[in-house]
Amino acid sequence: MRTVNRSLQNNIRIIYVMGFFHAFMVVVPVFVPLLQGYGLSMSQVLQTQAIFALTTALFEVPSGYIADLWGRRPAILLGSVLNGIGFFSLFWADSFVDFLVYEAILGVGFSLISGADLALLYDTEVYLAERGEPGGAGAGKSLSRLISVEAGAAGVAGIVASLMLLWSMEAVVILQAVVGFAPLILGLGLVEVPRPAARTGHRDNARRILEVLLFGKPVVLWTVFAICLFGLLGLYVFWSYQKYWEFQGVPLNYFGYIWAAFALTVSLAARYTSALEQRVGTRVVLCLIAGLPVLGLLGMALGPGWIGVMFGFANQVSRGMSMSQFYEALNRRVPGDFRATVNSLVSLGIRAAFIATGPLLGIALDSLGIQDTLLLMVAVFGPLMAVVLVPLLGRIHRVRRTDRLWASTVG
Repeated sequence: MRTVNRSLQNNIRIIYVMGFFHAFMVVVPVFVPLLQGYGLSMSQVLQTQAIFALTTALFEVPSGYIADLWGRRPAILLGSVLNGIGFFSLFWADSFVDFLVYEAILGVGFSLISGADLALLYDTEVYLAERGEPGGAGAGKSLSRLISVEAGAAGVAGIVASLMLLWSMEAVVILQAVVGFAPLILGLGLVEVPRPAARTGHRDNARRILEVLLFGKPVVLWTVFAICLFGLLGLYVFWSYQKYWEFQGVPLNYFGYIWAAFALTVSLAARYTSALEQRVGTRVVLCLIAGLPVLGLLGMALGPGWIGVMFGFANQVSRGMSMSQFYEALNRRVPGDFRATVNSLVSLGIRAAFIATGPLLGIALDSLGIQDTLLLMVAVFGPLMAVVLVPLLGRIHRVRRTDRLWASTVG
């Protein structure tokens, strides 16, 4: 038993390091200029991301269910293999079709890992805590730390990308292909958390998952809505940045450094959201999560040069806070048997929305221009955030009131 517990303690460290290398994608901070160098328009760039979203959506739920049914480790390892192959394919990618294939391979890989890594980390922390064994930071804080680690890795990747550009864009691609296999090597050290074998069939499992999401506590469903909404907004902003920096006249060799600063901002925001909530309360935190993107997008649209670029930090603070706040709340309320599946369903919601609307963002950037597109995003997402967060806050207060009443009755 001690050997098993020691291996599970190693799980926590390995998942953190794997999370770092999964997010250490040096090609991403310069991906738009890379594809434009091969003659692709912004519309085509966003189409490649729609293919990634479509592939992820098709495999998201089956991969999460496989991780719940057959184990988190096999899903993570298979996803890491495909990601390594995908990054290696950049060596010969030089056309629109080649980049579509690249995104499709990554889509399958990331869908296998998405949800499984969060579930394995959460399961490990819960298992060790139940047996009084030393673990990491605790189930809730570990998720925030993983998000923080991944955001920090994206920041480091931005700095490295800018340094590699001193040689060439090809050097960035070579480095990405080499480090793309690091998660696979690390993942070999993972172990499964002991869990009882499933006693129900696929139909019963599907019914129980739907009951958790649709007919369980309403706060769970509204948390899912919040994750999907802010996840979609994050993707929109993510793929608008590089075009925006070009519009503001930022030199290409600065892209990586700005990306690094933005990613580290997400990391710090995710790391300290829990402490901030304890100090100022959930209502203030949710208001900041909703208000900061509006401020950031307006500042980007109306601010000149570097002033507009600096307003992007507001978006990043909100992203870090929302990911930490909402994913921790969701995983705390979802049974361990279906945790990977539910995380995958949430990712599916984000990807499905991006499949339907992502190419429209590219068309808007090509036809309306970056400033009008940013203002349009404010007009669309501002009201939607109010529609989702106001009911969510009300249900959070109801749950806490019920918990307090139950505790006083038991006491």
